[in-house]
Formats: sequence, C-alpha cells, structure tokens
Amino acid sequence: MADPGGPAACEACGRQLPPQQGKGRPRRYCNATCRSAARRRRDTARRPGVKEKLTPGHRHDNLDTVDRLAGAVARSGSGLPLEALAAARDLSAAAGEALQQAVDRARAAGHSWREIGDVLGTTRQAAFQRFGHPVDPRTGAPMSTKIAPGAADRAVTIVACLAEGRWEEARRDFNAKMSEALDGRRLADAWARMASLVGGYEGMGEPFAHRVADHTVVEIPLRFEAGEATGRVVFDEDGKVTGLWLRP
Repeated sequence: MADPGGPAACEACGRQLPPQQGKGRPRRYCNATCRSAARRRRDTARRPGVKEKLTPGHRHDNLDTVDRLAGAVARSGSGLPLEALAAARDLSAAAGEALQQAVDRARAAGHSWREIGDVLGTTRQAAFQRFGHPVDPRTGAPMSTKIAPGAADRAVTIVACLAEGRWEEARRDFNAKMSEALDGRRLADAWARMASLVGGYEGMGEPFAHRVADHTVVEIPLRFEAGEATGRVVFDEDGKVTGLWLRP
C-alpha cells in the first residue's frame, strides 16, 4: 500500500484534505460527491462529443443530488419497501428537474425541438409539450403549464374502469356535456370496438400528463393482445372530464 501522505488538496474541488491516519491508499477526494464529479469529467474526456462546458459548475448540484439519491435507492433496496419508495420518488423529482434545466440550456444554445426530441427518443411536439414554455399569442404572456392535481392517477382509474366494465364509475367525473354525450352503453360500445381491432386488453404503461391551453391532457399507452393503443383523457380547469379518446 502507498504511504499515507497523499495529495494535500481534493482533486475535484481543490479544498484541503484532512490528514490521513495510518497506512492505506492516499486519499484523493473530499467525499463521494467530489469523486462522482471527477468521474464525470473523466467520462467526458473519453467522449469527445460531450462538452463539459455545456454543464457549468452550478448545474452539477443537480447531478450530485441525482447521484446521492441513486445511492439512497440502491441502499434502501434491501431495507424497508417504503424507504425505497420515498428515495425513488425523490430521485425521480431530482432527475426531472435536472432534465428540464438541460433542455432549457439546449434551447438557449439554439438547438431545435427536433434535435432535443431526437436525443430524448421522442417527437419534437412531445418534447415541447413536456419541456416547453409556450407563450399565449393573444397576450404575449407565458401560458400556464400547471397540471391539474392528480390528473394522471384519475385518468388511469378511468381507463381501469373501462377495462373492468365499470361504465358508470368511469363516467363519474364527466362534465355535463360529456355525461349527455356518453352514457354507459356508448362507453361499452367503444371498448368493444377496441377489442374488435386489437384483441383483449392486457395492461397500460406510464401515463403522461401535459398542459394544452386551458386543459390538462393525460395520455396512457395501452397494451392489447394484437396491438397497442393510446387512451387520452382531458380535464378542464374544474377537474371535470371534458374529453375521452381511445385510439389504436
């Protein structure tokens, strides 16, 4: 093993390292955060297409938070399930914030929504709907991107009711116009038409909620035995269902 003298300063941040006692490998970093930052720089150096300068110092705080929470998820995996769930929730929120900031920076650098969508593996429209900052052409003011609370969970419940034949329960939050246009029989007919096109229902994927003008739109990937479809549920400002589509 090497002598404990080691470097006097952290190789990542330059801060003074505490004295090292005893023999062992010389200490190079203050803590796990600095070790992760150094690893990212090494990875960037090995990948010429990635530019470190695109992620300034203050942006690394988000990345360090993601690293820390990812470690927490890994550690809690063998512990209490609710602890693992809480850590995974926090990790998802931190990663989402970091992704939003990265998209904002890419836009500020002049990259198109098509380029951003290509990186994210989606369309330019879907990328804009999730990360864009739309401006109201009527007023020139930023449009709200606020999602109706609980919209995704409520949309999932509606689709689950359809899959289980609970037609009246699926209609519970319809607004007056929807209630008049779609009774239980018509909902059953619509679900039967889906079965005639793509077979029996097998399950659903992760819902995606986004804002469209004054409405919250939730799209849910649906799996059937012979194909895929999309369920779309639209909520108005009062939280009432104002639209429902099933599209193969």
